[in-house]
Amino acid sequence: MAHPHYTAIDLLCHSPRIGSVAVSVDAPEAVADLEQYRRELTGYCYRMLGSGSEAEDAVQETMLRAWKNADGFEGRSSVRSWLYRIATNVCIDMQRSVQRRARPMELGASSEPLESLIAESMHPELPWISPINEESVLPDNGDPADIAVARDSIRLAFITALQHLPAKQRAALILCEVLRWPAAEAAELLESSVASINSALQRARATLAELPQDPAPAQLDADHADLLAKYVDAFERYDIESFVKLLHDDAVMSMPPFSMWIEGAAKIGTFMTLPGPAQCANSKLIPVRANGCPAFGQYKPDPVNGGYSPWGLQVLEIADGRIAHWNCFLDTASIFPTFGLPDHLPA
Repeated sequence: MAHPHYTAIDLLCHSPRIGSVAVSVDAPEAVADLEQYRRELTGYCYRMLGSGSEAEDAVQETMLRAWKNADGFEGRSSVRSWLYRIATNVCIDMQRSVQRRARPMELGASSEPLESLIAESMHPELPWISPINEESVLPDNGDPADIAVARDSIRLAFITALQHLPAKQRAALILCEVLRWPAAEAAELLESSVASINSALQRARATLAELPQDPAPAQLDADHADLLAKYVDAFERYDIESFVKLLHDDAVMSMPPFSMWIEGAAKIGTFMTLPGPAQCANSKLIPVRANGCPAFGQYKPDPVNGGYSPWGLQVLEIADGRIAHWNCFLDTASIFPTFGLPDHLPA
């Protein structure tokens, strides 16, 4: 299948400025309303950390530090810049002892659809990339083109690519190339020089350009709405033949914290009929939006308590009218609350 390639560099070269414009204000009145910055800070921290739940924790810690140190804010810079400086330090502190976050596709070759590989590929201890609820990072309203760019800047492939950069390079690239801060402002925030920022950006772009390219997920339109309706019907009935027809021939399936991943529609279909995966039969799906893509909270039948219990968040990346990537994130304890998904469904 030939996909139109949409690289991280393409995104960076065409992004308008995302977020509110920094305006100098006087303290302490300016510190009184920090909540107005929560969404853009969550987006920034998510791009820095690669974890939706950790991004929300980082923003909460940023707000707490800001309130604690409000008396020290002298209004020499904007509240927004001040908060971003705190958030950057929080994110760097959170990542000091954590190895780079990744997706299963980065850790090894694709797997055969074998039941024996499932248990041995379970690695909950690894720092996996996790999804983000679009409602946590995108504005309620705004220019549709700007919102489309914002969605592209949180897609899974781009977030994964960012994790290949050292923290200071990552911060410089997000600030200057995604959020469109002037290099001088980024240099002040990162306590660096403009020359150092420009050098960091050059190295960051070179690193991203060397990474495997991945197509951007298509925007949802009427045809995709029809595709998603067929997908929900096929999955909830567990009609694997119909499910496979909705996939590209070289589609990819991943399910962190399982390190195994499957490539190819036929192999995915075989995997879905194995005894373990077949327990997903009769599941229920609740639609949400994650990382610029349609997504679904999946609930499996609960034989103990009745009804349905959380199983995973499915994030579907669509290209050319079919599903190219089927990602299911199984850490429901940390993921479902960030999407407002219930911890149980009635029968």
